[in-house]
Amino acid sequence: MAFFLETLFGGLMTGMLYSLVALGFVLIFKASGVFNFAQGAMVLFAALAMARFSAWLPQWFGFESKILANLLAFAIAALCMFAVAWVIERLVLRHLVNQEGATLLMATLGITYFLDGLGQTLFGSNVYSIDIGMPKDPVFMLDSVFDGGVMINKEDLYAAVIAAALVALLTLFFQKTSTGRALRAVADDHQAAQSVGIPLNRIWVIVWCVAGVVALVAGMIWGSKLGVQFSLTTIALRALPVVILGGLTSVPGAIIGGLIIGVGEKLSEVYLGPYVGGGIEIWFAYVLALVFLLFRPQGLFGEKIIDRV
Repeated sequence: MAFFLETLFGGLMTGMLYSLVALGFVLIFKASGVFNFAQGAMVLFAALAMARFSAWLPQWFGFESKILANLLAFAIAALCMFAVAWVIERLVLRHLVNQEGATLLMATLGITYFLDGLGQTLFGSNVYSIDIGMPKDPVFMLDSVFDGGVMINKEDLYAAVIAAALVALLTLFFQKTSTGRALRAVADDHQAAQSVGIPLNRIWVIVWCVAGVVALVAGMIWGSKLGVQFSLTTIALRALPVVILGGLTSVPGAIIGGLIIGVGEKLSEVYLGPYVGGGIEIWFAYVLALVFLLFRPQGLFGEKIIDRV
């Protein structure tokens, strides 16, 4: 039972990180109808900026405080992501409003390769590390219930707490602030929001900036766990089943979908992997997503869209 709980907790914590990446997809699609295939590249670019500036700043200014270096690097990386989000929305996607989905898809794919190339040009192509002080040693819980307790990796636990805190802050932002309510109004009905004076262009810029901050936090956490390398863009591919499962227009769906996918991957790896030769954790989520596309394409919490023909 203790081993099952270890696997379950590990899946839940990984699922929270998947949810964080999926949240970027959902925010942009819900507000603008654009499925942003560049989200993975944004995660990578943010992680590269965080890693390099946290190493450069102490060299440039001669201080040794790792905390100060990380705080300043986070602020600079956030400004970089605001700039990237502004440029993408203003110079590319604003001119493609009401275009066909295939056109928007190709645009975001082009942005993906542009950000990959820009990141390599500015920051190099080596593997970098991000040290934000998350301990990597295990912690044992429920010692009084199970012999030896349930082992949980502290790094995974801290990462899940950071992801959950960001989700909670975003929820408060959408529910309690006037800008957040305007974002929700635009997501519900573009034309109605515009008719009451909500500026769509400004709202779309804000949405892309929020998605940039989400990408930064996701890149910081994944970079700390796996190292900052260009394969980090594949994290977005791991989040695609989460979006399909939870629904393209549902923020709670992104969270629940991430938890389901994370737990499903871990349990299938441990309990089904020995019977199918291993590697099931790589394709399990995609098979589950395919089942949902066949029988419930809008996902668990997504809205069913009916078009007139």
